Parts: sequence; C-alpha cells; structure tokens
Amino acid sequence: MYEVAGKTTVITGAASGIGLSMARAFADAGMSLVLADIEADRLNGVVAGFHNAGHAVLGVRTDVTDESQIQALADAAIAEFGAVHVVANNAGVGIGGAVDEMSLDDWRWIIDVNLWGVIYGVRTFLPLLKAQGEGHITATSSVAGLLAGPALGAYNVSKYGVVGLMETARAELDLENSPVRASVLCPGPVDTNVVRAERNRPQQLSPHESSELEDWFWPRLTAALSDGMAPEQVGPLVLDAVRNERFWILTHPEEHLPVLEERLASMKGDHTHRGL
Repeated sequence: MYEVAGKTTVITGAASGIGLSMARAFADAGMSLVLADIEADRLNGVVAGFHNAGHAVLGVRTDVTDESQIQALADAAIAEFGAVHVVANNAGVGIGGAVDEMSLDDWRWIIDVNLWGVIYGVRTFLPLLKAQGEGHITATSSVAGLLAGPALGAYNVSKYGVVGLMETARAELDLENSPVRASVLCPGPVDTNVVRAERNRPQQLSPHESSELEDWFWPRLTAALSDGMAPEQVGPLVLDAVRNERFWILTHPEEHLPVLEERLASMKGDHTHRGL
C-alpha cells in the first residue's frame, strides 16, 4: 500500500468536477495540494477555500496545451513543497460532432487538451517520480476511451489515446522494476461541466458549428450526465486506487464491464467467421 499522508499531489483541471473531488479526497488524506486550472477566478476561489480549511495548498493557473506551463507547474510545486508524489492529469474538454463534419479546429482543440495535455504531464512529471524512487501518476480518460459511440469522434480518439499512453507507461515502469505506479481513470456518466467546455475554447479558434447529429445527441448526453454520479464520489475512488496501486479506475464497472465483454466476444466472432 502506498502511504499518501504528508506527501504532495498535483492535479490539473482541479477547480471543478472530478479534479476538485480528487483535491478534496487527497486533502482529507493529509496531502499537500498543487492545484492547476485554466480558469483563474474559479481556481483562486477553490484555493482560498482549502487554505481557509487549514490545508497546505498552492494554485497555479495552467493551460495544459502549453508544455512550458506544465513545466512551470512542476517547478512551482517543487519550489513550494520540495517534491511531488501523486500527479493527476485530469484536465479535459468535450464537444460533439460527426467525424467527417467536425472542423480541424475542433479536432485540434480536443486532442490538444485531452491527449497532448496528458502527454506533456507524463513527460514532465514521470521523470521526477522515477528519479525520487516513488510516486504515482494517473490520467483521466473516460469510458469513451474504452467504448466509442457516435457524435464524439475527437473526444473518443483523445480518450483512447490516454488509455494507450497510460498502459504503455505502466508496461515500461514494470520493465524497469520501478516503484512508481501508473493508473487511468475511466469515468462513466458523472455530473460535471464537460458539456460546457466551450466556455474555455481559445479565441483564436474558429467557432464550433454544431451538426444535425450533435443537435440530436448533445441534449441526451447532457441529461445523462446530469443524472450521473456526483463528482464527489470519484475522488475517493482515485485515492483508493493510488493507495492500493491499482491501474484501472472505473466508476461504473457493473454497467461497462459487461459491454466490454460483449466487445471482446464480437472480436472473437469476427475472427472465427473469417477463418482467422
């Protein structure tokens, strides 16, 4: 079991939703907090709340699409607390659209935040954890990183990429016999602001233009998320996985594991049918 009390965590996308839930769970476990988010005002309010509650906390406004800002986040964390032990690459955005209709700006923004943001986080923080000989690095994917549905092409691609990245990191750490651990969070329906991510869309990008498919799908997705798990339930799941050094973190295993089993069965059926 990995003991987290007295250690430091860095969390991106920490000012709301799942990131904030992680921050609360880690703070309650006795960890110092380094919280990053692109929304400065919201972040400042969250940091003030933790500070007033007596927790050791630092806020760093961070755009995860800029690797230099991720490096600045790491530098600030080490300057403040001397080390980093648990890293949660959690920042993410979502918009809808058919794969052949989404603009390249839509594709780039989603992949820049959801996948490149995690790549930058792994490149920056994993060497630090390995050098100190302990720690845990995790990233937030989605059930959409395991099962791809319609109207979320760029989102699905980015989240599949996160799963592949973290599985690779785990395999390489195992080959090195490293004490550092990795994990990936694949939440199902959770009541977060991800469906309102366009509030943070960079101004230099062309406006997102919805498609007929998105106009049909997005209200259904919004309703499903609003009826989903409370974000406050997710942070303790991540903390438990870090403590017990588990790779997969699923919020709705009873719903999604049977679907994944069906997917594997369909692969077997396809290969049997084709004589492979």
